[in-house]
Amino acid sequence: MEVREHLRICLEALTVHKLRSFLTTLGIILGVASVIAMLSIGEGAKREALAKFKQLGVNNIIVRDKKLSELELEEARAKFSKGLSREDAQAILTVVPSVEQVAPQAELEVEATIEDRTAKVTVVGVTPEMFRILNYELQSGDLISREQYDNEKRICLLGADVARDLFSSRDPLGKMVKLDDQWFEVIGVMGSRSLYTETVGELAARNLNRDVYLPLTSFLRRFSKEDVLASEIDQLTIRVGDSDRLVETGAVIRRILDRKHYGNRDFEIVIPYELLRQKEKETRIYNLVLGSIAAISLLVGGIGIMNIMLASVLERTREIGIRRALGARRREIMSQFVTEAVGLSLVGGTIGVVLGVAISIGVGNIGKFGAVVSPFHVILAFFVSALVGIASGTFPARRAANIDPIEALRYE
Repeated sequence: MEVREHLRICLEALTVHKLRSFLTTLGIILGVASVIAMLSIGEGAKREALAKFKQLGVNNIIVRDKKLSELELEEARAKFSKGLSREDAQAILTVVPSVEQVAPQAELEVEATIEDRTAKVTVVGVTPEMFRILNYELQSGDLISREQYDNEKRICLLGADVARDLFSSRDPLGKMVKLDDQWFEVIGVMGSRSLYTETVGELAARNLNRDVYLPLTSFLRRFSKEDVLASEIDQLTIRVGDSDRLVETGAVIRRILDRKHYGNRDFEIVIPYELLRQKEKETRIYNLVLGSIAAISLLVGGIGIMNIMLASVLERTREIGIRRALGARRREIMSQFVTEAVGLSLVGGTIGVVLGVAISIGVGNIGKFGAVVSPFHVILAFFVSALVGIASGTFPARRAANIDPIEALRYE
């Protein structure tokens, strides 16, 4: 009965001054919304980053051909550097004991045609090892085999978007696709991938779903790059056996390539694991900053509630005196005002949770990643709201409980 009475009085106090109650809870609303949005957006962004780096391979080192100006490229070739080549891949595999596999690849943007449909695609010449190193998944068909690679077969695998654009709902397996002026048989369709939809480290933005994969041997025989000074290949993907030796192995690879390229830095090395650690560090700093802002908002909200509760104690001094004269104990008076303060906080917390979830979903949609709203985050927000209410309501409640009944009855 006592609890029900406190809740009834609390509800009346909140509804009598609706605007004042809303303005009082504004700090709590913003603070809780910030906490929810911060945790949800941060977790969503973290999972998105982890997914990207995992697809790059946390045990991998990637060597990319560096884009140089025409003058820099001529100087590099004049100094006997041929750019990245299959010889580099073989040298790394032979010399570095911690390297398990090396997969070279070459790329070229072309136009794919089938009947009356065309699509801009990136043709990628690969070795069979690349699919295992990067954990590529097939939607249908088969991957490139060692026999097809050695025999320079005119076969290809289509990225998910390319297959949809060229064949719509039809089955592309066994069909012929024209890439520039060359015909290739489709032996498989790759599963959808989200990697490279934005820049990852030094790796330029690219949608892998618009790639068409060929055996590297077929690519080098049948396609030629417009720039005669261009490197033979565009990328080396290197699988390292021990992730603890990634940085050390990267340094060894750099020395090998420096020597083979005669000191010309016409390549760049990316270690996804190091990028992941840097990303996690940036995320921690980001969370710390947002957490500080949320804490300040909650502190301001708590101060606002305390001020309003002190004003409420002053306004209701005569009411307190009457209740004390009728036998209400100090504990009951204190419980009443703490309940009102907690009620204000929980109302603000509820609105803050709704606002925080809405902000999280909106930012996630704009940033093209899924914000993760955890039930734990919601429970934490309500717990913090209640804690702020108790902390900010205790002092005014104690003050109300300590008012002398006689003085309270005389108060005008």
